[in-house]
Amino acid sequence: MSQIEKVGVVGAGQMGAGIAEVCARAGCDVLVVEENQIALESGRDRVLSSLNRAMRSGKLSAAEREKAAWRLRFGTDLDELADRQLVIEAVVEDEQVKTEVVRRADKALTDPSAIIASNTSSIPIMKLGTVTDRPGNVIGLHFFNPVPVLPLVEVVSSLTTSPRTRDRVEAFVTKVLGKQTISAGDRAGFVVNSLLVPYLLAAIRMVESGFASAADVDSGMTLGCAHPMGPLRLADLIGLDTVSAIAESMYAEHREPLYAPPPLLRRMVEAGLYGRKTGRGFHAYPTP
Repeated sequence: MSQIEKVGVVGAGQMGAGIAEVCARAGCDVLVVEENQIALESGRDRVLSSLNRAMRSGKLSAAEREKAAWRLRFGTDLDELADRQLVIEAVVEDEQVKTEVVRRADKALTDPSAIIASNTSSIPIMKLGTVTDRPGNVIGLHFFNPVPVLPLVEVVSSLTTSPRTRDRVEAFVTKVLGKQTISAGDRAGFVVNSLLVPYLLAAIRMVESGFASAADVDSGMTLGCAHPMGPLRLADLIGLDTVSAIAESMYAEHREPLYAPPPLLRRMVEAGLYGRKTGRGFHAYPTP
């Protein structure tokens, strides 16, 4: 079983940039693809800034930082993914957008054994695999934010994902990237979000009803339950647009009221108040 060395990452937002960084730091040849030049430059800056912070904090030496930076290439054409052994899509949490990216990546790849992985938080992998000519090579690899820091990756096999594909990505994540994995069933939300999202939505409903302020909800969970971050600050960090999209996907599949996005969350997303990345959500942040 050949070791994965050439990785493609589609999308250079918060998650895509983090995935590209950890792959480059692990010694992989990494190609990052974005939809246009503006997004590409922003993504490049995001990755390089993170590498610089790691160097300043002593987590990377100057030489290691340079080697990681040299392993990164950036482009705007999905056809450039042709020689990749693994492509990880990390675009917006929208089923239609992700499906199109996976379909085009499948057409671009020349190696029939190449794997396509999705970093989706909630979309069933089967839906993505069916648009390709290689459903046995499509799998979910759900990283967590911030990717360079958090050690967990959910590995999600669909009904058609082959055992060989799962073994290859499991070896890549654990032996090359040095992260830990858990297995998740191919259902909207997987393991972590099936537990986390109802908690975040309950906190939003508490604020929506006027029962408690955002500050008090977060203080209650950090000071009373020793959580490292309150649920509303965590929702702001994830992105309220992403939280809403995950909740919509989970509610569409399960029809459980606890997964339904509260009206307040919908209104905030409609207003462009996504949280930390826009400077305002349930809390205010420095302008990005």
